[in-house]
Amino acid sequence: MSRIRRFAPVLGLLLLAPWVGEFLLGTSPIQNLAAALVLLLPMYGGGALLIRETARRLGRGWPTMLFFGAAYGIIQACLIDQSLFNATYFDTQLNRIAAPIPLVGISAYDLLSYVGGHVIWSISVPIAIIEMLTPSRRVTPWLGNKGLFSIGILYLFGCAIVFSFTYMEQRFIASVLQLAGAAMGAFLIILIGVFLKKNKRTAYESKALIKPLHLGIGSFAASSLFFSKPENWGGVIWGVCILLLSWILISRWSSHRDWSIQHHFAIITGALLTYAWGGFAMTLLLWPDNTWAWIGNVIFALMAIALLTVTIKRIHNPSH
Repeated sequence: MSRIRRFAPVLGLLLLAPWVGEFLLGTSPIQNLAAALVLLLPMYGGGALLIRETARRLGRGWPTMLFFGAAYGIIQACLIDQSLFNATYFDTQLNRIAAPIPLVGISAYDLLSYVGGHVIWSISVPIAIIEMLTPSRRVTPWLGNKGLFSIGILYLFGCAIVFSFTYMEQRFIASVLQLAGAAMGAFLIILIGVFLKKNKRTAYESKALIKPLHLGIGSFAASSLFFSKPENWGGVIWGVCILLLSWILISRWSSHRDWSIQHHFAIITGALLTYAWGGFAMTLLLWPDNTWAWIGNVIFALMAIALLTVTIKRIHNPSH
């Protein structure tokens, strides 16, 4: 195997994670693409790759990666940019008082949105797409020990970059108690992920398995409902129920003997297309008068569709 083919999924994940997490979402407009990728790739891409490689080396599957993704979200929102604790983060008042948690000083809405968003879109969607594009190496590690160590350093470097730029702009540091609590929470979530065992297929087939098309429609509906939840306690409950129901149903369906990569693709398609339309909503909210941002939304949405087209072709023709 050539070095280019060997490291292609590594480079792909490094690029795809920040693109989905920031640009497809619309929180970074297209004119900032080059500069923002340089700043965000080490943290987003490095974090996604570190999560994927660690989980696969441990012989774990998606439950572990989801928990690692939750820890990643807490670390970013609480320890790095500290947006969850900063009530005036970049002079926005969006969601700052939505569903406040007494005595803790944070918004339950923000906690669910930030962590849930990172778990689903910053981590899981990019990992799943790149794995589906490399079906022969889908569940095997892509890096050796030196490579994994280098990615860990890259991630820490990325965290330092984002922290430094955010602090220079905000001049905000959360309290020691808040930082310690967040660090402990992330650590405990990582431990849970480490000790989770990989799901094993069962022979159950008492009912027909849901079709990939129907699963994709359901994924799009569920992720869209989560993305557009109301900014209050009702929205928090709404979002938690969607996540729990999705976990239960997917865990149940994925244990069926006929569960396939097409089902994985259907789930990812629904989630990615949610961010494709969500990017327009974010642009309307953040910079409605920025013409280039709107143009970027169109370009990025078309790129998402093209990526899904390439991925499904790869699934159907894994040898090409």
